[in-house]
Amino acid sequence: MNQSEFNLSNRIILLTGASGYLGTALTMALCAAGAEIIMVGRSEERLIACKNLVSSVQKEKCHIFCGDIVDINTIQELKKYIQKKYGRIHGIVNNAYSGKSGELSTIVPEDFFLACQYNLLSPFFLVKELIPLLIRGYSDTGVFSSVVNISSMYGTVSPDPSIYGSSGENNPIHYGATKAGLIQMTRYLACHLSQQGIRFNCISPGPFPNRNNKCNIPNFYKKLADKVPMNRVGEPHEVCGPVVFLLSNASSYVNGVNLPVDGGWTAW
Repeated sequence: MNQSEFNLSNRIILLTGASGYLGTALTMALCAAGAEIIMVGRSEERLIACKNLVSSVQKEKCHIFCGDIVDINTIQELKKYIQKKYGRIHGIVNNAYSGKSGELSTIVPEDFFLACQYNLLSPFFLVKELIPLLIRGYSDTGVFSSVVNISSMYGTVSPDPSIYGSSGENNPIHYGATKAGLIQMTRYLACHLSQQGIRFNCISPGPFPNRNNKCNIPNFYKKLADKVPMNRVGEPHEVCGPVVFLLSNASSYVNGVNLPVDGGWTAW
């Protein structure tokens, strides 16, 4: 094996949540790997700012599509856009999420519905709509198309309530429950669609706190780091290598896997 196995040149990759905390790092990494990217997000301003972070040469391969991925009309318009511009696609990274923290006593049905929309419904219906284009990507190259779903370690283990104390900013039950569902959905799709030339895998990031967000939990970052065998939290770029790997030929026989990227948190 050589480095070219990881190259994404001539691959068209759709990335949702492209301008978010992890999404920005993923955008830059996919560009660096040579991919042509369709950046999807709700804020055109943030998507443009993210696009401006890549080099002028790579910027030509970044294409912005603004819309809310939980809206089926957005998904259908996105399909039309890809069909008209490319006629095929080689990869999807389902990274979009929106939700809020909260204790059990504060959660309302709308919180669960929103988590289900972002973590289960939109990834499924996006894939469902784009299956013909993913198959076309495979048939044109003979290389399997690849879908990478971004789940979470909390799809496998429960958050430790002692981390949050009485702050009320707990990682909520609907987040982990729907991320667990995303892991299972990945396995299901891997078993049912790989015969058509599409691989499905999952990444489960561990503690990657966004330091730009205000945090009211005392010693929050230290508490997270203390739970990790490596004694530190993750940095956004550390998710990128695994994602590029799963999109590339280097992972050509990897299918239906949930890959933890958590510094060993779930190994305890």
